[in-house]
Order: sequence, then C-alpha cells, then structure tokens
Amino acid sequence: MSGAVETLPVDKLPAGDVTVAVEYSTLNYKDGLVLTSGGGLVKTWPHVGGIDFAGTVEKSENPGFRPGDKVVLNGWRVGELQWGGYATKARVKGDWLVQLPPTISARRAMAIGTAGYTAMLCVMALEKHGLRPATGEILVTGAAGGVGSIAVAILAKLGFNVVAATGRPQEADYLKTLGAATIIDRKELTEAPDRPLLSERFAGVVDTVSGVMFARALAQLKYGGAAAVCGLAGGASFPGSILPFILRHVTVYGIDSVMLPKRPREEAWRRLGTDLPLDQLDGTVSEAGLSDLMALAPKILKGEVRGRVVVDVAR
Repeated sequence: MSGAVETLPVDKLPAGDVTVAVEYSTLNYKDGLVLTSGGGLVKTWPHVGGIDFAGTVEKSENPGFRPGDKVVLNGWRVGELQWGGYATKARVKGDWLVQLPPTISARRAMAIGTAGYTAMLCVMALEKHGLRPATGEILVTGAAGGVGSIAVAILAKLGFNVVAATGRPQEADYLKTLGAATIIDRKELTEAPDRPLLSERFAGVVDTVSGVMFARALAQLKYGGAAAVCGLAGGASFPGSILPFILRHVTVYGIDSVMLPKRPREEAWRRLGTDLPLDQLDGTVSEAGLSDLMALAPKILKGEVRGRVVVDVAR
C-alpha cells in the first residue's frame, strides 16, 4: 500500500447530505493503522483516511445545518469505511456532525480530536460514578499520549489528584505542566499482579492501554472505585480477576467514541469548551501537512508521538 496527495473532482465524494470545507484534521492511533496497512479497517481502495475533521459547512440538505456553520466530526467509521478528513472537502451525513462551541476554533477542535473527546467521555463516566476530587487519586495510563495527556489536563483543572503513568520518563515535566501531581514509570504497572487484589490506592482509572497495565491498576482500585477504559495499545485481553468487582464493588465503564449517540457527543464538546484548559492544550500540539502523514503514521503506532498532531489539509 502507498499513499499520495492527489487532486480529485468533488463528484468523487461519497454520498451525504452535508458538504464541509475541511480546515483541519488530526492523527490518531487508528489513522496510523489505516495509513500503514489498512489495519483491517479499510474495505475498499482507493481511500481517504482521517477519522476526525473540523471545518465550515459549505452545502447542506440537512435541516440541522446551514452554510457557514462551524462543525466537528468524530467517529461513525469515517476515515475507515467512508472517506474521511484528509482532504479539503468531505461529504457526510449531517447526523454525524456536531456544532462547534464558539470557544473552540477548528484548529483547536483538531488539537482535541477524537483523543480529547474520548478523554472527556472518560472523565464524564467517572463523574457519573460519583468520583470527586476528595475521593482520591485518579490514575491515567499512557499519560503522554493523545487521550492520556488531555485526560490529565481535564482532571487536573477539575481539581483531581492525577497520577500519570508513562513509559517515557523524559515527559515528566511535560505531564506536570498539564497538572499531573505524581508521575510513575509504567514499569510499575507492567508486571501481572501476583494476587487478585493489591493494596488499595486509586479511586479511579482512565485506562488507554489495557493488557497487564489495566489488570494491575484494577487490582489497586479502592472499594467502590471505577475505571473508564478506552484503549487497547497493550492488547485486547488482560490477566485479571473477577474479585475486584465482587469484593471491592469496582465498576468498569467501556468508553466508545465511534457510534455514540448525538446528545452525549454534544455534551462532551460543550464540556471541552469549559473544562479543558485550551491554553495548555496549545503546548501539546505539533502541526503537519497531508504530505507528512505517511512518515508520521508508523511513529504513532510505536508510541513515539507526544500529545496531538494537527493536520492542516491545505498544505
């Protein structure tokens, strides 16, 4: 498989009732899979990747949108089964779009992207569970990555005591600027627990990794604690036990950002406009053009990309 930047006529766009002039997209782990091998996600070629985009409505046959509206799209298998945001124009179903809050520009929307939107969903799940800053420490795994870094920033702004786990100790200062109170090396979480319950430490977990790391974090959750689970970079299975659930009354929330209904999407983006320190977010962002993506894709799969990559589709 190879990638190239090409000019195509607008009539090549897929069916949809809203056409968007895309301003920015971004690079996620799933984009890395699509760009390198397809990752089993792409069924037909040629294909336009990019699971996120933000821009301005150019044409609409959907009553919910008018030309000039600022919109964002995350998920719905766009960039996988349907052409995505790595283009200057996209045509999609209007029901997949969310109006951008006035406090968030198109560029910042892609600095947030699916990663930040997913991080907000994780925080909302922990809050719905009843966790508050006084409840105790919140562990964030994969903290220097896209989801993890934004989860750290949101939780810290809300007053939580955040423990950031990362395999990149050189990122400790970066994570502290985002608000992490404690940094731990992921090696502390990469040995499978030798017993089903370890000493209680964390009130909650935002897990972006899964695998052994999640199993060890689960075994350290306090009674009545909760984990919001949204990633599987460490594998789809974990060597855990049912005992944390039935002896410590622990709850695990699975976080899906792809097919989530519109109302919680809108609430997540509303919250991102108020609860994410956008000035701090700017410091986590690097910018790329479409021609840079093929070189960046393998790096994000290896965990070598810090924070967020915003893709300016015009360059």
